[in-house]
Amino acid sequence: MTETTLAQRESIHPVDPRDHVATALRDLVAGEILDLHGQPITARVDIPKGHKIAIRFASAGEDVLKYGWPIGRAVVDIAVGDHVHVHNVHTRLEGVEGYSFAPTAPEPHGEVPARAFDGYRRKNGRAGTRNEIWVLCTVGCVANTARRIAEKANQRFAGRVDGVFAFPHPFGCSQLGDDLSHTRKLIAALASHPNAGGVLLLGLGCENNQLKALLDSAPEIDRDRLRSFTTQMVEDELEDGLAAVEALVEIAERDRREPIPVSELVVGLKCGGSDGFSGVTANPLVGRIADKVADAGGTPVLTEIPEVFGAENVLLQRAASREIFDEAVGVIDDFKRYFIDNNQPIYENPSPGNIAGGITTLEEKSLGAVQKGGRAQLVEVLRYGEKVGPHGLTLLEAPGNDAVSSTALTAAGATVILFTTGRGTPLGFPAPTLKIASNSGLAQRKPGWIDFDAGQVLDGVSMEDAADRLMDLVVDTASGKATKAELNGEREIAIWKSGVTL
Repeated sequence: MTETTLAQRESIHPVDPRDHVATALRDLVAGEILDLHGQPITARVDIPKGHKIAIRFASAGEDVLKYGWPIGRAVVDIAVGDHVHVHNVHTRLEGVEGYSFAPTAPEPHGEVPARAFDGYRRKNGRAGTRNEIWVLCTVGCVANTARRIAEKANQRFAGRVDGVFAFPHPFGCSQLGDDLSHTRKLIAALASHPNAGGVLLLGLGCENNQLKALLDSAPEIDRDRLRSFTTQMVEDELEDGLAAVEALVEIAERDRREPIPVSELVVGLKCGGSDGFSGVTANPLVGRIADKVADAGGTPVLTEIPEVFGAENVLLQRAASREIFDEAVGVIDDFKRYFIDNNQPIYENPSPGNIAGGITTLEEKSLGAVQKGGRAQLVEVLRYGEKVGPHGLTLLEAPGNDAVSSTALTAAGATVILFTTGRGTPLGFPAPTLKIASNSGLAQRKPGWIDFDAGQVLDGVSMEDAADRLMDLVVDTASGKATKAELNGEREIAIWKSGVTL
């Protein structure tokens, strides 16, 4: 084989032998002849890198396959060599569907080598990857107060713990029913997170989300490592806050890292700013990590329910029981009704950035996204604000929004988050968040954002070798190595606003 032929052969990448399309690994020029396993394919038009080229004919009305599953329906005849995108493929999604319980046997894996990370053992038995003081608030009225306390505390107590961080939000007042409950559950869950060696919880005094009611609803919070007060009842909330943080620092600074098995690691799985390579490189790579963690007895957590639409059956057939299947269907259908009740189509996704990166339909985005969950059995389904229980792959109710879903992952107990991206984002969240680029161009362009380059699997590195390297980074991060987002001071939360505002 000549070098020219080799370069041509590596220009497009089909995922499954049944597929109608392949991903362009570089910009393709109209008239260029490509070699796909001895089959010549002529690009009929210019096709951008990351977008799809037809490698099989699809007639109008026929399902178009990628990953071996339908990503939409052809609206016109699609010839071999055509650019396949929003102009000739439309979604098949319409509304709530019926699902049948047809479980598949879990795929066997090889023996998992025993691994450990250096973490913090907490009183409730959970393991943390950081030893920080978190300043939380019941209501947005004291959000800036929380920020000011954290800023001064970091100056005053520098080096004694892993840092003091405020996680403000705009909610907690003028909320009713489930909307108020969502806010209360999220704050309570964060207050019991194992990465927090101490928590200061601020209230205002007159808000709907009353401090006492929040604490009464959360018996799992370690009261020895909690300080709280309503700011309307003290003379100087800043000094009282700093005194409370100092008391927490005096407790937390005595904590020491110790070896903890990976079986106690909770790993959040998230993608944001996806592109045409996300489902080819970064997401399946993270799926390998999810399998490694699950096989070791740990807990990978998959969320972003709207980005399951169109790929439900890939996940549902791995439900460990009929009960888990029914719970997963309930979460998926409830989210579809949430769209319908708000007069929105369930397929109003992907985003403009996703489309520019080569993703055509929600089905395509979802089929790429669910690969982050690997191949492990689905053993638990959580509603928004709930926390992980049994070890194994877990599905968590939350929207696709990066900040909202990553906050929900943290509240569920994630102590490390793996965040795949094809477009890039600086955002970081309470749990250390590793940004994994789907393409090497992004990793090279934004080294201050990206922790790991999954694009290397297109440059000769095997998926298995890349997964071993990424797993090493996960263990190092759990043991204290700072992520790029942490180094940049990117630490945010966002709460799902799902109801009316008074």
